[in-house]
Amino acid sequence: MGEVKVPALQGINIAVKPGEFLAIMGTSGSGKSTAMNLVGCLDIPTRGRVYLQNQDISKMTESNLAQIRGKLIGFIFQQFNLIPSLSALGNVMLPMIFQNVPKNERIKKATSLLNLVQLGDRVNHKPNELSGGQQQRVAIARSLANDPEVILADEPTGNLDSTTGQTVMAFLKKLNKKEKKTIVMVTHDATTARHADRVIFLRDGKVVKR
Repeated sequence: MGEVKVPALQGINIAVKPGEFLAIMGTSGSGKSTAMNLVGCLDIPTRGRVYLQNQDISKMTESNLAQIRGKLIGFIFQQFNLIPSLSALGNVMLPMIFQNVPKNERIKKATSLLNLVQLGDRVNHKPNELSGGQQQRVAIARSLANDPEVILADEPTGNLDSTTGQTVMAFLKKLNKKEKKTIVMVTHDATTARHADRVIFLRDGKVVKR
């Protein structure tokens, strides 16, 4: 930040196993979102290495990183980040467009995913016509569009009431246990973290508890 250096992460060493559900906990400023952004190929470390499928993504070009993000990683955000002008179906189809999936296949896959998250009757609704919980379920369906191996969830229940949050977490747990998806979730909420197989605590950019 100008001439001031802020070490967001300091010498952390974390390994995530295929099929694991990992929660990263910490207060605001602990470095948990930066850690997730590094795994998600959204940030590049100034030092150190990040391996995904035995490839060091810290050395890759932006073009290669974009390909990895599109094919191997699905993102779920606290703010949902849905496109307001698109229907639920259109939002779920969007990632497949960038992977050149044929239109008929996109429609079929997106419809199937919306049925999976129990929104088959909302395919033509736009985000402003959906509740917060429904929007988050659309976001979950979208994260699965390209059948990623890893799902990154940044405070997935942060904008939801407790009951709806439990429903969303049940979907994530189902994806982990039945679909064998690897999930890395960032949260500050201990109740949400309890759904994970393992919890890592960060403070001031360092792992303080595993």
